[in-house]
Amino acid sequence: MAKRERALAGKVVVITGAAQGIGASTATALSRLGAKVVIGDLDQVLAEKTAAELGAEALPLDVTDTKGFTEFLDEVERRVGPIDVLINNAGIMPLAPLEEEDDAATRRLLEINLHAVIHGTREAVKRMRPRGTGHIVNIASMAGKAGFPGAATYCATKHAVVGLSESVHLELHGTGVLVSCVMPAVVRTELASGLGEAKFFKSVQPEDVAQAIVDALRRPKFDVFVPASLDAMGRITRLLPRRLGEGLLRALGGDKILSSATHSAARAEYESRAARSAPAAEKGVDS
Repeated sequence: MAKRERALAGKVVVITGAAQGIGASTATALSRLGAKVVIGDLDQVLAEKTAAELGAEALPLDVTDTKGFTEFLDEVERRVGPIDVLINNAGIMPLAPLEEEDDAATRRLLEINLHAVIHGTREAVKRMRPRGTGHIVNIASMAGKAGFPGAATYCATKHAVVGLSESVHLELHGTGVLVSCVMPAVVRTELASGLGEAKFFKSVQPEDVAQAIVDALRRPKFDVFVPASLDAMGRITRLLPRRLGEGLLRALGGDKILSSATHSAARAEYESRAARSAPAAEKGVDS
């Protein structure tokens, strides 16, 4: 028997890093379905513009400010109501060979891509578990299932998000609180500036990821690959001996997807913005 679709109209949905990109596309898709969407983003001006276009709400959020993140969620519940869905979407992807990556960049990646997801997930569990309902969606990446040259720390954070999500999914079994882990290929947003294409690793649009998230909320599932064919590709390569698997990756150009853009002029603006994306964490480093 087919699973009955869950209605999303009236659900309170919080999306971090949703002023643009995947987050904004997801906010758009959910708003059209009648969800009460709240956008949290460091860029308050852009967040308010995006929210105004959707009839949603926007509140300032630096996900690296742990206390501020908690207060942000408290404010959402005061204004809109208990949170039904939290989508941990905020993330950055500065690119560099590991030996060229400075410690400040490493810290930003860990704080935004991992620590903030851990904190957001923990806060969501605390709020949802007592009510016996809720859905946590963590945006990882196919880089959470494999390693790609030029983005070692980024891949490490996404591997960690997959592991976190799997663990919490098991911890919440039978509680009514669900977890989904979203693992897209390269998504054509600002984060992907300067990246090329590879055979059988075709990039996707943010709207594709948004639709996959909507589908996972309607018909809950844990693994969300975008495109869905990534799941089969990952299973096949994991069955191969390492030498053959790495040879296949190179033959398909997968080893160049990120490394070829590490010094790309096309990424300069994005890299500069990413370097300013964790003000609270930077203060902690300096103190």
